[in-house]
Amino acid sequence: MIEIKKLNAISDLIYQNLNQDVYSVSDSAADPVGILVRSAAMHEYEINPSLVAVARAGAGVNNIPLPKMTDNGVVVFNTPGANANAVKELVILALLLSCRDVLGGVAFAGTLKGKEDAAKQVESGKKAFVGPEIFGKTLGVIGLGAIGALVAKAAIALGMKVVGYDPFFTEEKAKNISEELSFTKDLDEIFHAGDFITIHVPFNDATRGMIGKQAIEKMKDGVRIINCARAELVDNEAILEALSSGKVKKYVTDFPVPAVIGVSDHIITIPHLGASTPEAEDNCAVMASAELKDFIENGNIKNSVNCPALSLARKGKVRVTILSKDKDAEKKLAAIGNALQISSATRGDVCYAIADFDAAPAADAIDSLKNGALKVRVL
Repeated sequence: MIEIKKLNAISDLIYQNLNQDVYSVSDSAADPVGILVRSAAMHEYEINPSLVAVARAGAGVNNIPLPKMTDNGVVVFNTPGANANAVKELVILALLLSCRDVLGGVAFAGTLKGKEDAAKQVESGKKAFVGPEIFGKTLGVIGLGAIGALVAKAAIALGMKVVGYDPFFTEEKAKNISEELSFTKDLDEIFHAGDFITIHVPFNDATRGMIGKQAIEKMKDGVRIINCARAELVDNEAILEALSSGKVKKYVTDFPVPAVIGVSDHIITIPHLGASTPEAEDNCAVMASAELKDFIENGNIKNSVNCPALSLARKGKVRVTILSKDKDAEKKLAAIGNALQISSATRGDVCYAIADFDAAPAADAIDSLKNGALKVRVL
């Protein structure tokens, strides 16, 4: 049996891919070949020699130590787009909550329980919760990946004007999202134009604190900012200062970190519910388990965040793969026998190569591949 360890509860739909006659999936696997994880922190996780892959049921991989995994020859997968619709719906809700004080109104209505004049108090008290509509307003979408694209489409359908920014996009790609989407490669245009700004970019050193003091100064007075991407994308000190001055009218975040919890009536903190729908959890589980299976059984890599993408249909009886920081990995594979097919790909300093053979190469040839390699597998 091939052992798979799950570090979090995960949908049973994984068994669509992980046949239970072949795979043993548990939270107690001692020597797992693969790991399925959602939010569990893996930075202190002890990597067993048997481990070849980690599949994150979600897009963000901040909970996984990528350099450590790479150095141990472990391929890390994520599931981009699998939870996109769930996050999109939360972003639309956040847009509405940033305008209409529905939460305050609900809390007020709850105080009227048992009061005979409740209806009268509702009519006299509701004016405290008045807020503007989003129709006709301009939404700036930073990042037009799977989630950002869906947010842009939904906002346009609700009658908003949408300006999108993505450094990896072209005007043509933007038009494939919607003919009504205005596209820019100048981030400042987003800041200047948006009545609302929503962020949909990965967190890394380049995007850390991208919504900070300088960015906010370029925004419209009274702008409303939505962050359902990553807490670290927004400089909390800058946002609190801007809320205090009125430069920012509302900040809605799906990341209730201590710096923003309960410090302002102009902050709405949602408890990281972006992907918390049964549909999203099922989608992520199916996609993660499929990636894990294809890599374990065939050595194919798709949607890895630390290794090159490379997929080949099998030709021979035996497949040999090598993951290395040696750019000559393909040449080394070619030298061990007459391969039916061979291919390689690189990502940064990591090289991955696949070769198919009619018969297994000699054991000493396989051993020669292991010298200096991160991981060699015979499938």
